[in-house]
Amino acid sequence: MPVKISDALPARSILERENIFVMTEKRAISQDIRPLRLVILNLMPLKTSTETSLLRRLSNTPLQIEVDFLRTATYTSRHASAEYLEEFYKTFDEIKNSSYDGMIITGAPVETMDFEDVEYWDELCEIMDWAANHVFANLFLCWGAQAGLYYHHGIQKYPMERKMFGVFEHKVLVPNTPLLRGFDDIFFAPHSRHTEVRGADVSQVEELEVLSASDEAGLYIVVSKDDRQVFVFGHPEYESHTLDQEYRRDLERGLPIDIPKNYYHGDDPERGPSVSWYSHAQLLYTNWLNYYVYQTTPFDLNLLPERHQKMPSPAAPRRITSE
Repeated sequence: MPVKISDALPARSILERENIFVMTEKRAISQDIRPLRLVILNLMPLKTSTETSLLRRLSNTPLQIEVDFLRTATYTSRHASAEYLEEFYKTFDEIKNSSYDGMIITGAPVETMDFEDVEYWDELCEIMDWAANHVFANLFLCWGAQAGLYYHHGIQKYPMERKMFGVFEHKVLVPNTPLLRGFDDIFFAPHSRHTEVRGADVSQVEELEVLSASDEAGLYIVVSKDDRQVFVFGHPEYESHTLDQEYRRDLERGLPIDIPKNYYHGDDPERGPSVSWYSHAQLLYTNWLNYYVYQTTPFDLNLLPERHQKMPSPAAPRRITSE
């Protein structure tokens, strides 16, 4: 929450230059408060685990938030019962006449497929197109970030020789940006993916900016310059045990999998994980909610500004290449 100070206090200009959120007396008097409305399109198979992790990050704030969970109608998860989905999730038809302050699109275990081969791709495109005029701030995670960049900006993904798997060191590339307020210059974040988006492709799109990257894991955070789209290529919502569960699952299935890097004490799975990303993860979600949603969304959601920057159109999509 902001610090309320006198309009004329000399420290005001210094703090504002550092992107510290201060509220003047004049602004405080005119404040109208209402709950934030968020919709989460949960594409992960383990619905409850993803719900819990995201809500844990989103709830650590004094803001009042109303959350709707969204599922695809063209594909039904095999890991959640029909009764569970019916009770706790909505379909696009049920929300398409609504507006939201923010939307989160999660990752999905389909990253090795061409986007157009994903069973619910057309529905996802429809939702992303709808969000341009019905959602103010959009947060895309992992495969969701790849899908969002591809649909909105025409940026493709590339297969990797080995899975990017573990906890990696990242650098803040744009100091004092509100999304990274409070971050150390160097911080850690989990990754778990078989494909990548390349910085050289992002740099060709004038509307985008890279805020954080890793020498080993590549891009981490890309934003649109109007701050309404945030693309995160890792998993800041992961719990301490998530990478361990993925590692042991793949071992049991006989899949080729390396020990997750920089994760276990002494790189020994029997010694358990060492958590090094929780602080930055909480800051990321809190800053997004505060600066990119709460502070910028119109009080009247019917007054959302239009935003149509998708590239390419769904009618003529590009496909992933292996070059």
